Amino acid sequence: MADIRVAVAGAGGRMGAANIRAIAATPGLKLAAAFDRSGSPSIGKDATVLAGLEASGVPITDDVDVALAAADAVIDFTAPAASVPLAEKTAAKGLIHIIGTTGCSIEDDVAIRASGAKGGRIVKAGNFSLGLNILASLVKQAAAKLAEFDVEIIEMHHNRKVDAPSGTALMLGEAAAAGREISLADHSVRVRDGITGPRVAGTIGFATLRGGTVIGDHTVILAGPSERLELSHIAQDRSLFANGAMKALLWVASQQPGFYTMNDVLGLN
Repeated sequence: MADIRVAVAGAGGRMGAANIRAIAATPGLKLAAAFDRSGSPSIGKDATVLAGLEASGVPITDDVDVALAAADAVIDFTAPAASVPLAEKTAAKGLIHIIGTTGCSIEDDVAIRASGAKGGRIVKAGNFSLGLNILASLVKQAAAKLAEFDVEIIEMHHNRKVDAPSGTALMLGEAAAAGREISLADHSVRVRDGITGPRVAGTIGFATLRGGTVIGDHTVILAGPSERLELSHIAQDRSLFANGAMKALLWVASQQPGFYTMNDVLGLN
C-alpha cells in the first residue's frame, strides 16, 4: 500500500516543524508538500532541513493550491482565518484534513463542520495529546458524579500564545459542561476582577496564565465541602501533539467522509 502523501500547513512554525518530524517518524506517511503564509521567511526553504532533519527536496511554498495538488492529507495547526477556507478547499478535493487550530469562534467551528459534510474527512481537536483527551473524559465523569462541586480550570502557556483561554482549557470546560448537561457558553466565567460577589453556583471558571516557554499546563479543580479533586496534564514537548495528529490521520484514512474529533479516534464516544 502506498504511503499517504501529507502536506503541512504553517510549515515554518514550531508546530509545523514538529509535524514534519512526526511524519518522518511514522510508517505509512510521506511529506509531499509544505506551505506557509505569503511573506513568511520560511518560503523557499527545504521543509525538513528547517525542521532539523536531512534535506528532502520539499520546499515550503506560499501556493496552497500547488501544495494540495500533491497531497492526500493536510496537517493544519495554524489560525482560524487560514483553517476555515482551507477546510473548504480540502473538502472539495476529498482530502483528509487534521486541524489542531485553536481560537476558533462558534461560526468558525460551524463552517469547519459543514466542510466535513461536503466530502472531506476532518478531525479537529483543541488538543491532540492522547493523555489530554483521556483527561477530558475523566473530567466529564467527575463533573457528573460530583455535581455539587465547583469547577475551576487553570491553564498556563508560553508568552507568545495569542488566544485565551486556550483551546484545551475550553475543551476541558466543554467536557465538564457535558458531564452536567449544561451549556458552557451560558455557565462559564472567564474573568474575575474587583468586588465580584460570591461565586455563582453551577458556573465553570477559567484562569489564564502566560509566561516563559511553557508548552501547556492544564488543571481542572473540583472543589467541594472539605475536599478538592485536581486533575492535571502537563505537556513537556510539542511532539506529543504531533504524534496524536498522526494517529488521527492514520485512523481517519479508513473512515467515511465526515467531521470527527479525538473522541472518535480514541473510541471515547
